[in-house]
Amino acid sequence: MIEKALTGNKVYWSWVALLVALIILGIYSYSQQLTYGLTVTGMGRDVSWGVYIAQFTFLVGVAASAVMVVLPYYLHDYKEFGKIVIIGEFLAVSAATICLLFIIADMGHPDRVFYVLLYPHPNSMVFWDVQVLNGYLLINIVSGWTVLEAERKGISPPNWVKPIIYLSIVWAVSIHTVTAFLYAGTPGRHLWLTAVLAPRFLASAFAVGPSLLILISFILRKFADFDVGDKAIRKLATIATYAAIANFFFVGAEFFTAFYSNIPGHKHSLQYLFFGLDGKYQLVPWMWFSMIVGIASVLIMLYQQRKPSQKLLIAACSGIVVSLWIDKGIGLIIGGFVPSPMEEVVEYFPTFIEITVTLGIWAIGLLILTALLKVAVAVKKAA
Repeated sequence: MIEKALTGNKVYWSWVALLVALIILGIYSYSQQLTYGLTVTGMGRDVSWGVYIAQFTFLVGVAASAVMVVLPYYLHDYKEFGKIVIIGEFLAVSAATICLLFIIADMGHPDRVFYVLLYPHPNSMVFWDVQVLNGYLLINIVSGWTVLEAERKGISPPNWVKPIIYLSIVWAVSIHTVTAFLYAGTPGRHLWLTAVLAPRFLASAFAVGPSLLILISFILRKFADFDVGDKAIRKLATIATYAAIANFFFVGAEFFTAFYSNIPGHKHSLQYLFFGLDGKYQLVPWMWFSMIVGIASVLIMLYQQRKPSQKLLIAACSGIVVSLWIDKGIGLIIGGFVPSPMEEVVEYFPTFIEITVTLGIWAIGLLILTALLKVAVAVKKAA
């Protein structure tokens, strides 16, 4: 079936060419990182995780969000998700691949990833995170491709794939829970030291994932003449709306706990992110933009539920994605390192190398997603 990804119009090949160009630029920048080490990045002793891990954290949620279409379709026989469930599974494949590439980039040298596998330690959350990500990637590749191949042949999927699909539902929750535990189990980082981090991660994932699926659906409708159906889109919009509301509730709970308790350790990171600390306010505009855009997007979502509008829905979904990308990626990761355990405020600025490597990794994931969706759309339209 992969040969279907090798045909397309000028728009398709222009998009592919752009992604390939970004990949080449990313490979060059990564070669510089391999040559000179992580010193070419903006990371250091005080801020040891930067833009790489910020992207990783955000995209784990995107990968996990596939459960929001898999669960209703396979467990509750929600037929309206029939055309979009494969898109969700392939989005999970590309997102999980990007996550693993960002882990490799952050470790400096690729061989260090193998040390995690060759010398496993059950107390290491990084070990468990790598395991669940690899497992989730394999599960979605096998289940998604097998079901699509059966549909192409006009036959029922084999019985053995059903348990794998059911397993993916539980596994989706586990990958983001383990990622949250990776941060929540880190002593001395008060912004992450909270029991609601895992629920907050899941809520944000279930807001971003459906929003991305809606945006992808509109793109496929316009450029591939493939319509997943208005009912499916409206249901995803409802899921995204209430998940986003839950996420903002958890954020509010964090603010209440930190400022009502008046414990400096819990207050300082939030102060730095939203108000500035010790004269440093690098991320303040980002965080207020994230908060305002996120709340406005939720309000638009609620409004368009009563008066449906494609333009408003696209704007709201885009706003939710951008808002949570800033909050969950940049804000949560960088803010977790400020102040340092020595109570110093050290700001982090990503370098050109980091940004171009990041763009290259995103391009790899988007190229994989593009190829998989090209195949899926061709099979669905021929069925």
